[in-house]
Parts: sequence; C-alpha cells; structure tokens
Amino acid sequence: MKNRISTIQTTVLFREGKEIGLILLGVLSAGMGLKGFLLPNNFLDGGAMGISLLLEIETGIDLAILVVLINLPFIWMGYRQLSWRFAVKTLFAICALALCLTFIPYPVVTTDKLLIAVFGGFFLGAGIGLTIRGGAVLDGTEVLAVFVSRRGPMSVGDVIMMINTLIFGSAALLINIETALYAMLTYLAASKTVDFLIHGIEGYIAVMIVSDHHEEVRQMITEELGRGVTVLKGEKGYGKRGLRENDINILYAVVTRLEITRLKDKLMEVDEKAFVIEHSIADVRGGMIKMRPLH
Repeated sequence: MKNRISTIQTTVLFREGKEIGLILLGVLSAGMGLKGFLLPNNFLDGGAMGISLLLEIETGIDLAILVVLINLPFIWMGYRQLSWRFAVKTLFAICALALCLTFIPYPVVTTDKLLIAVFGGFFLGAGIGLTIRGGAVLDGTEVLAVFVSRRGPMSVGDVIMMINTLIFGSAALLINIETALYAMLTYLAASKTVDFLIHGIEGYIAVMIVSDHHEEVRQMITEELGRGVTVLKGEKGYGKRGLRENDINILYAVVTRLEITRLKDKLMEVDEKAFVIEHSIADVRGGMIKMRPLH
C-alpha cells in the first residue's frame, strides 16, 4: 500500500514538474516574441496581450504592469468557471511573464516589419501554446470567450474574433491602419503556432465506413493499420439501389491525418464502392490511438 501511494505521489510530482517546466518555457518564448520583436517596434497582437500592448503604446505605462492588471479579471473568471488550480497556474504564468519582461535583456532581432510580424507572432504563439500545455493561459480572453459562449449563442471562436476585431479597429483609429494590418498578421502567426503546439502536426480524423464487406474492412483496419474499430449497428434506407430494409454494420475508426490516405487506399482494395464519411476531431483519449507529437 505504501509503495502504491509513493508511486502515485511520484507520478503527481512528475506531472506537476512537467507542467511548470512547460509554463516557464512558454514564458521565455513569449518574452522573446515581445522584447525581441514586437515591443521595440510598437507592434501589436490580439487578445489580452494586444490590449496591453495598445495601452502601453498609448499611455506609456510599463507593459509588465499592464499584462498583470489586464489579466486579473480573467484569472478570477477562470477561478469561478474552471478551477483554483487553473487560476493559480495562470497567475503564476502571468507574473512570471511580467518578471521576464522586466529583468531579462532580450536582444532586438530585426527591424524588418514583415519578419517582426511573422516571427514575433511565432514566438508569442509558442509561448501561449506551451503555457496551455502546462495547464494555464497567458491570454485571459480565452477564459472570457468560454464564459460568454456558455451564456449566449456565440461560439468561443466568435467571441475571440469579436474581441480581436475591436482591438485591431482601435489600433487603426488610435495609431494607424498599417499597424492594425501588421497586428492581424502577427495574430495569425501566433494562432497557427498555438494550434500546432496544442494539436500537433497530426490532427485526428474520424472515419465512418458503410460497406457490404464490413468484416474484411474491419480486419484490414485492426490488423494492417493497427487501429481500433467500433462496430455500430444500423439499417439501410433508400439509396441508388432502391429501398433496402436490412441491418448493416457501420465501422467507426479514428486515425491521424497522415494515416488517412493509407486507410483510403487499403479500403479501395477491399471495397471500392464503400461509403465513407470523414471529419476532423479536436482530441481523443484511450483506445488504440496513435499519440500526437509533444504529448
């Protein structure tokens, strides 16, 4: 019993250490994006960071202070909506970023506007993505987006887009249109980097297959591809061959984006007339699933 408790404690400590390490790496990366690219050239981003950068340009207040102040309401919201652990980690991450901006002397990498927008967004997005992998956020607007989406018809993506539209519009009015356009480019680079770090290079694809040779297809997926299959019981309706009132087996499998072509090629060898539906899914757990990189 003591050995089991010790093993559990070791696992928890390892997980917590890994998450703290990811948060610190994220903070260092975000600091590089800000002090090495965006700040020296008065560039903006979206979200809470974009609001902080805009206020820093307009008021001259130190960005380290603004980052903490702007995110405090979102941290409280995260505590109320998610958990105290999330709120504590987020507070730690944002305070660490403030200290990083204050004390770490990053070099100014370039003054080329296109490089600043792309690579500044890349490093900032990498920082946000790594922090999310560590169980926290550097941008509190995502917490606000979740809060609003739960109480209205808008999705999380709609809320984030609305917030960023207001930020970029304000930048166009208060500074100039060119700055707003470069801010959009920075935001796109950051968001794509966040998606890559969270979802990995191999997105998951769910596949539903209706075939008269369902048993052969099932064996091909499990034995040749090494992936799990769920067999759903269904009933055919009216199709090209008329009304067919008989039971069928519908195969449901999840593969990575890099495996989908191989699956379809193998399926053509078994049954070229099979009916196939495929769609992207955000994430999966358990089963015979190939894990993504960085998990």
